[in-house]
Amino acid sequence: MMEFRDTDTVTSMAFSFVFEAIVACVWIFLDWIWLKPKKLENLLRKEGFSGNSYKLLHGDTKEMLMVLKQAKTRPISPVSHDVGWRIFPFHHRIISNYGKKSFFLLGPTPSINITDPKVIREIMLRYETFQKPKRGPLDRLALNGMVMYEGEQWFKVRKIANPAFHLDKLKDMLPKMYLSCNEMIRKWKNSITNEKSCELDVWPDIKDLTADVISRTAFDSNFEDGRKIFELKTEQLSLLNQVFYFFHIPGWRFLPTQANRKLKSNNRKIIELIKDIIKTREEALSVGEASNDDLLGLQVESNHREIQEHRNKENGMSIKEVIEECKLFYIAGQETTTNLIGWTMVLLCMHQDWQDRAREEVFQIFGNKEPQFDELNCLKEVNKILHEALRLYPPVALFTRVTMKEFKLGEARIPPGVLIAIPTILVHHDEEYWGVDAKDFNPDRFSKGVSKASKNDQVSFFPFGWDPRICIGQNFALLEAKLVLTMILQNFSFQLSPTYLHAPTRGITIQPQHGAHMVLHKI
Repeated sequence: MMEFRDTDTVTSMAFSFVFEAIVACVWIFLDWIWLKPKKLENLLRKEGFSGNSYKLLHGDTKEMLMVLKQAKTRPISPVSHDVGWRIFPFHHRIISNYGKKSFFLLGPTPSINITDPKVIREIMLRYETFQKPKRGPLDRLALNGMVMYEGEQWFKVRKIANPAFHLDKLKDMLPKMYLSCNEMIRKWKNSITNEKSCELDVWPDIKDLTADVISRTAFDSNFEDGRKIFELKTEQLSLLNQVFYFFHIPGWRFLPTQANRKLKSNNRKIIELIKDIIKTREEALSVGEASNDDLLGLQVESNHREIQEHRNKENGMSIKEVIEECKLFYIAGQETTTNLIGWTMVLLCMHQDWQDRAREEVFQIFGNKEPQFDELNCLKEVNKILHEALRLYPPVALFTRVTMKEFKLGEARIPPGVLIAIPTILVHHDEEYWGVDAKDFNPDRFSKGVSKASKNDQVSFFPFGWDPRICIGQNFALLEAKLVLTMILQNFSFQLSPTYLHAPTRGITIQPQHGAHMVLHKI
């Protein structure tokens, strides 16, 4: 009889434990899906922020997708640089409806819009309080490395990578950039027959050019493997865009969807290619034969030096960290530079007077000679044009951060766990900071330098981020853009094709939805 009672007690305790576990799980799920989002929403409203009411699980994501699809069906005609509503249609709508002090809900997570340059400066400076949002396993497959690291890991990796981007090292990479650009110029010349002009979509060629440049400057003699990595990374970014709006759904990354499987498969291939290149470099370094005139060689050498100086491997980068930096080369070194060169060409088509001014300066400094490093730094008109292109069509159209602890925003208190959205393009186009011509192409606003271009001395211009986490590769991108633009201006005049549709859209960077169709004339 006692034995039955003991069994009943054990069964009862087991049932009670299971029941309590189920209740705890239900409570955690309920808190995540409803109680916490509503609590944060109510707190933000009490602090003066406005936005849509929270909708179970998806928040504003359904409306985001709908508005984005609608925006993509509307080209901008007549051609205008008022493109913020098309790049970030939902952010634009929320700010238009609720004002600059507004929020939206990305799934169950609230996000506040920040467009005040003073507050942006504070957020960028206090990078330990305002950190990058944690990425899920799937999006880390496409974008990771230094740009996503925090704390000691970020400091270590940036310190080791920094020597590769010094101006003296970039100067040595210029011939490789010239070689890649010369191939594109030759291809375009071959397309021009007896008529001395041709029509083509220049965007794919510029993309191929910047991919070739980063392959040569990152991997040198292994640049063919670099091209394979680039092709896989391009596919990764496209897949990432497809699944972005499902990341907040629990367990989504475990579903064997075609996109999820392909993301993981491509990542394995990329890692194996990079591992083979790194292994070859490290073996060469150990016998004193390593090449240190490309980004990977410089990084491996700097990493080796850091480990030797401290006699501790912990002070250096792990093989995984080196791989992630190599993968990151393709985002920072290819996507952003394509964006800058491509939109600069489009702008010079729209504003022929500035194209003439830029060409006159180029011939005055270089004639028909090969551009040299020191002379590229003398290009004042071209430099102003590039900065205005970065203002109107910034490569990073949105910066995101997450609050690690409660902070004060003016008189408002923002609780931890709230996302911060800094829509770069909306700040760059704001008349309050740039004047009534904020949406016009006016490179002369940069005549006195970047710091005096806007109406205030705060952070109104930040296409590559801002100190201390400003993009380490911005000088690389600007050098490449100056060289490419100089060589194009030396060889061609160009205008928009009658078939061109002005339809900027957001991918990883801002891209022309229907291409950049131009008519090239041989000079």
